[in-house]
Amino acid sequence: MKYTLFIKFFVICVLFCSLSACNDSRHHAVNFYYWRHIGSVGAVEKEYFQKLESRKMYLRLFDVDKSDSGEPQPMAELRNFNPEVLHADYIPVVFITNRTFVGLSQADIKRLVGNVNYLINSTLMANNIKGGNEIQIDCDWTVSTKSQYFMFLKELGACSGKQISCTIRLHQIKFSSSTGIPPVSKGYLMCYATSSPLEGMERNSILDIPTLKSYLRSVNSYPLAFDIALPIFSWGIVTNHLGRMKLINGVTEDMMDSERFEKIGTNLYRAKDDFFFKGLYINRDFSVKIEFISSNLLHDARMFLDKKIKADYDIVYFHLDEQFLKRFRIEDLR
Repeated sequence: MKYTLFIKFFVICVLFCSLSACNDSRHHAVNFYYWRHIGSVGAVEKEYFQKLESRKMYLRLFDVDKSDSGEPQPMAELRNFNPEVLHADYIPVVFITNRTFVGLSQADIKRLVGNVNYLINSTLMANNIKGGNEIQIDCDWTVSTKSQYFMFLKELGACSGKQISCTIRLHQIKFSSSTGIPPVSKGYLMCYATSSPLEGMERNSILDIPTLKSYLRSVNSYPLAFDIALPIFSWGIVTNHLGRMKLINGVTEDMMDSERFEKIGTNLYRAKDDFFFKGLYINRDFSVKIEFISSNLLHDARMFLDKKIKADYDIVYFHLDEQFLKRFRIEDLR
């Protein structure tokens, strides 16, 4: 009798644990940013997008920065994009530098809103892209610019008649009492660039789990709904003879060919001669450190976020580009 009760108790425990494990397993829809300003989606990029059952593409239309005259100026507008390649909802994204908002008056902000809204619509039309009901603004605002930036977000919503969303950096979560909560319908928490790549630290500056944990201790009390942006990109940190560093985006280990570079350490290379490299002139003996996201690092980040964040969220990878995608299997990104 006791033995039978023990067996029943054991079976119940196993079933309970199994059900708990199922409940703990969370599904997140997977979408992508697209950050190139010329060209379109290739075969490999289409394959990943489709096999991951992605539905949304966050499409960067142009950047805005302050010109030498001090006026906000658009640059790197999207061109020659073919939206028919993917069956996707395209969400327009505009990147605006923080310095653009420094010193802007209310009249300046209203003028900027009108110009940005006009260029969004004209860029969508020029590329035959059907816009939806959302516009995303990407800006690393600070305490000194939050008033101007938040006014811009409100005015853009009123002007466009669209739902406005925005990116949120890690420091804007950790120090939200001073950086403020943006007046938008939704945020996109950028879980990367956890430290400056130009500080010369040994940790991966794109994504470092201990740093991520320290910034997100109070993330569940953040009063704005958000999705999660995760990195799959890589970059190179070039150091000259004086120890000064320069960041080059989009650098991969495949570019470190043996004719121009000598491998001198883990992900570390030395230039053998003087030459231009992705638009930067490199001298002999300059070093290049490659930082990238491995499948294991991405898995660890996702496991931490799954356990830490209570609310449901989608994942948006930055960004849909064959040179980054080929480091991962489809299963790594699900």
